[in-house]
Amino acid sequence: MEPVVTLTSRTVVLPEADIDTDQIIPARFLTTTERSGLGQHAFSGWRYRKDGSPNPDFVLNQPSAKGAQVLVAGNNFGCGSSREHAPWALYDCGFRAVISTQIADIFRSNAQKNGIVPVIVEHHIHEWLLSHPDVAVTIDLEAMMLNLPGGKAVPFELDPFARYCLMNGIDQLGYLLQQDAAITKFESARS
Repeated sequence: MEPVVTLTSRTVVLPEADIDTDQIIPARFLTTTERSGLGQHAFSGWRYRKDGSPNPDFVLNQPSAKGAQVLVAGNNFGCGSSREHAPWALYDCGFRAVISTQIADIFRSNAQKNGIVPVIVEHHIHEWLLSHPDVAVTIDLEAMMLNLPGGKAVPFELDPFARYCLMNGIDQLGYLLQQDAAITKFESARS
């Protein structure tokens, strides 16, 4: 995964509350352990018509969504099962951050481990973002700020270890591999 130190992108707004992991990536697409290729199935229940053609009314099928890396979602995003395929699908879709007033705990943990920054904001900031789709924002992990147009900076919180991993483009295993020399030295001293 790519390191995320600062991310500037237009937003895509999906205002529905309680979007669960089955809506993000339906169970019928969980037949792989590959992270790539899942993006085409993200939100497929809304994104495609029954005949398989794209639903032109769905936000991800709009021209303005192309290239956007920040998803502004309704309250309680990622609820439901602990499906790690959900952040894989979002990442494969090109998203690197999700902003909401509430992001389900397990989804938030899985997102952080898979290169997606979960940003939780207060209700009034969320309402502003929902009412201003396609606006450019900057997420700054060094400063722990969400920068909005007009110079407004909104602080947010992340677990320090998750922040370190996101900023270095690694997961937990990648972090352990970075410690190989220290682990080897420790083990050698014990034998």
